[in-house]
Amino acid sequence: MPANPISVITPVDLAIGRTREMLFRPFDAAKWFTIGFCAWLAGLGRGGFNFNYNFGQHQANWEQFRQALGHIHDYVLDHLYWIVPAVIALVLLGLAAAIVFTWLRSRGAFMFLHCVVRNRAEIVEPWKQFRAEANSLFVFRLVVWLVWLAVFLPLLAAAGYRLYVMFRREAWDSAATWNLVGLGLVFLGAALLFGVIHKLTNDFVVPVMALRRSTCLAGWAEFGRLLAAHPLRFLLYLLFQIVIGLAIVLIVVLGVLLTCCLAGCILVLPYLGTVLLLPVLVFSRAYSLHYLAQYGPPFDAFAVAAPPALPAPEIVAPPVL
Repeated sequence: MPANPISVITPVDLAIGRTREMLFRPFDAAKWFTIGFCAWLAGLGRGGFNFNYNFGQHQANWEQFRQALGHIHDYVLDHLYWIVPAVIALVLLGLAAAIVFTWLRSRGAFMFLHCVVRNRAEIVEPWKQFRAEANSLFVFRLVVWLVWLAVFLPLLAAAGYRLYVMFRREAWDSAATWNLVGLGLVFLGAALLFGVIHKLTNDFVVPVMALRRSTCLAGWAEFGRLLAAHPLRFLLYLLFQIVIGLAIVLIVVLGVLLTCCLAGCILVLPYLGTVLLLPVLVFSRAYSLHYLAQYGPPFDAFAVAAPPALPAPEIVAPPVL
């Protein structure tokens, strides 16, 4: 049991202080760009802030749309001899790029963690130091990603087929509509589950892996015991992350508006956008670390001055009242 009450508010001030200490005391542009590279690598290939909004209104003509869909259908059937190989090549290329990005993100996760914990702007040292842990994280993420595809693709194919049949018939079938609603709910549930797995892995399992110098499965096993002992506390953490996320979006939008969209133009640029958002990224990383540290010294990454592994603590569930 933690000696002190667990709070989602206390880490906010600590994370702000850590961000101020790392990036503004003193301000060092070289340090920003170095740590920014690690943060960029940790999020490589993932979506970020997008300020490309379309305020225009477009009214589609149903008959024209149906005719266009028919033309596309006929064209695809007449040119399958080159469309199928092209699609297969694009899919394989996309899969290869996704695998490479996942591997680089896994290395970047430990590099960025190292920079925040040590308050250092280093690339080579954490790249070498956490090689085994990053490779283990990569394998775990790859397996989860493949499972996600196994869930997502059948749902997408089923929904697409339902829509295609209804478009061809020019009529909305109530049963098919309810099927689409059901498929949508299943998709949202699966997306939420995989999103929570990703969030917990990045926020807590990665720091545990770095502290213990363990594999991802061993890190998840230890964090899983902690999660089972304090499920409501971590649920509150996830809910509070929504509040923090909304506050961050509001701050970023205000920054874009105050700079006449100049900041928005920079944010969409690879790497430079990450450097501009570095205070937000450092705060988010530091917040999860300070929250985890409340569960005792064995989980306090900031208290560890040297890289040797810490023994896993015994996790005791709170008494049932």
